[in-house]
Amino acid sequence: MWNNNKTVTRTYSTSQAQNCWAIISGISGWKKVKTGQKDGVSNVFTALNAARAGGKRVDVYIANNVIERVVMR
Repeated sequence: MWNNNKTVTRTYSTSQAQNCWAIISGISGWKKVKTGQKDGVSNVFTALNAARAGGKRVDVYIANNVIERVVMR
């Protein structure tokens, strides 16, 4: 499900591979970035961090409680 015009309020990662998380405004709890492809995890997490740092809004696709896609506005 797409969640449009949101802000990224926090991001988090650990030293373990593909372990990245974010808090998105208006959506409860931490959401994990979907794992499976290293570049996919890195690209989504980079976009989330860029949006947070730049104060940009995002459209985030969340399925099964996991962030699958992000579009920065």
